[in-house]
Amino acid sequence: MVMGTAERRRAPRDAGASGPAAGSGSEAPDRDIPVPGRAVAAPEREGPREEPQPARRPLWTDEPARRRRLPDPVRTAAVRAVLVVAVTLIMAMVAFLCTMAGSWLAFPMVIGSVAGTVVATWGVLDVWVTRQVWNQRHGVVSLPSSTARAMRRERRRARRQARAAERARGRIRRRGGAGQLSHP
Repeated sequence: MVMGTAERRRAPRDAGASGPAAGSGSEAPDRDIPVPGRAVAAPEREGPREEPQPARRPLWTDEPARRRRLPDPVRTAAVRAVLVVAVTLIMAMVAFLCTMAGSWLAFPMVIGSVAGTVVATWGVLDVWVTRQVWNQRHGVVSLPSSTARAMRRERRRARRQARAAERARGRIRRRGGAGQLSHP
């Protein structure tokens, strides 16, 4: 008779029974997997030779993300939009079911669903606009008229001027007293 896992665990423990049902109900099918509360018996070996144990495979491997993470403002807008859309869909389903049941709650739910649809549309547009603004400000869009490119150019120009001024101050200090009319 073939027994599944559930039957084996419920099978009575007979001293004379044989097969998988005779052992403990908490026995793991693979002998090398430890079971909490039970000591794992070492496999019997023939003689002193040691066989190398195969390396255990990790449960998971970390892989690099295929796409970059969304910027925080865009992700916040996307989460907000998903929540609003989900609530709107739930309201629409409740409105439909109330209409089918002939409940008095059908009319308020339909009104709420219409308002929710307007808010959900705004939420989705908010994600799109926030993403466009982020791209424009942070230089992701590589267009000649990009605001971010002009801002980077201004920052570079300011850094160059600051470095040139610092070099000029260093030269004046190194000359010491050059340009004095009389020597003491």
